[in-house]
Amino acid sequence: MEWKVPLFKIYFDDTDINNVTEAIKSGKNWAIGANIEEFEKNLSAYVGPRYCTTFNSGTSALHAVLMAYGIGTGDEVIVPSFTFIATANAPLFVGAKPVFADIEEETFGLDPNDVAEKITPKTKAIMPIHYGGCPCKIKELKEIADDHNLLLIEDAAESLGAKYGGQNVGTFGDAAMLSFCQNKIITTGEGGAIVTESKEIYEKLKLIRSHGRLETCDYFSSTELFDFFNLGYNFRMSNIVAALGIAQLAKANKIIQMRRNHATTYIKKLKPYQDRMVINTYSEKYHHVYQLFSIRVKKRNELMKYLADAGIMTKIYFPPVHMTYFYNNILKYQCNLPITMKVSSDILSLPFYPAMTYNEIDYVIESINQFYSVT
Repeated sequence: MEWKVPLFKIYFDDTDINNVTEAIKSGKNWAIGANIEEFEKNLSAYVGPRYCTTFNSGTSALHAVLMAYGIGTGDEVIVPSFTFIATANAPLFVGAKPVFADIEEETFGLDPNDVAEKITPKTKAIMPIHYGGCPCKIKELKEIADDHNLLLIEDAAESLGAKYGGQNVGTFGDAAMLSFCQNKIITTGEGGAIVTESKEIYEKLKLIRSHGRLETCDYFSSTELFDFFNLGYNFRMSNIVAALGIAQLAKANKIIQMRRNHATTYIKKLKPYQDRMVINTYSEKYHHVYQLFSIRVKKRNELMKYLADAGIMTKIYFPPVHMTYFYNNILKYQCNLPITMKVSSDILSLPFYPAMTYNEIDYVIESINQFYSVT
C-alpha cells in the first residue's frame, strides 16, 4: 500500500550517497575494510565505551555478546516481554532461558522490583531495553545487577544518543547493543554493534563475528594463513554498509533534534485529546531521542483502521513476546505480566521521522480528531 503518511522514512543526504558510491567505486574491500574500523572508532567516541564491534544486525550482536560472556545451557537471562522478539530470542540462541519480567508504565522499561523477584541461582544477566528512545530505569537495574553479581547488557537498539541523568545510554552496563535497522535513529539498512569497556569481550566478539578466525590483517588482501580458535559465525558488517554508517553518525545529533522537535509538536497538538489517550512526558533526567512516538489510546484497533483508511500508517510496538505462538504454544510459557499486558493492549506508534512535515503531522492530528468526533 502507498501510504499518504508512512510510519517512517529514512533520512539521508548527499554525504550518504557519496560515501557509499566511493566505497563501491573502490572495486575492492567491499566485505571488510577501513570504513568498518572508522565507524567503530566513531561509535565508541559518540557513545562512550572504549571498544566497539560492528555486526550485520543488532540480533547478531546480541547473540555474539551472550556467547562472548559464556552464557549457555542452564543459565537464565531476565528480559522484557514488551520488546522486539530478538531480545528474548538471543538467550535461546546460546542455549539459555529467557525469563520475562514485567515493565513499569513511566518509561515502558523493565520494572526493577519485578526484576529483583525473578532472580534465581541460575540468573546470569539482566537485559533491559530502552523503549522507543527513552532510557529505562537503568540506574536501579544496575544496582540490582551489582548487588547480585549479574551482567547488565543494555539492549539500546532504539536509543542511540539517549541519556539518563546526563549519562549516555549504553554506558551503564557491562556491554550494550546498538541497532542500525532502517527505522532506527541512524541506519545502515541493517546492522548492529556492541560497545563495551572490556578488551577481553571485544577480542572475543571479533572472533565470533568472523568464524572464530584470528585476523592480524585484511584477510582478503593477504596470503597469510589464519587459524580458527573457536566456533564463530559470519556476522560481519560490510565495508559499504560501514561507509553509510559513518555518514549517518555524523548527523546523529541533527537527526535527534529533528525528532525531539516533532515530538514537542505532536504533544502540543494532541493535548486536547488527553481524556482519550495517555501521552507520557518525562523529567529532564530523561533525554528521550524518540525513535518511536507512541501513545496509549482508547479504541486503539478502531483508530488504527480509521487512520489506515485515511492513508496513515500506525503500528503496535510491541505485542507481548510471551504471547506469540512460538513462546506460548511451542515453549509453553505461562507468565503473569499485568503491566506488559495492559500497555500492549493500548499502545500505538504514530508516523514519525526526521523529515516529517508539519502538514503531515497536522493531517495525522486532523484524522485523529475526525475519528473521535464520530465515535
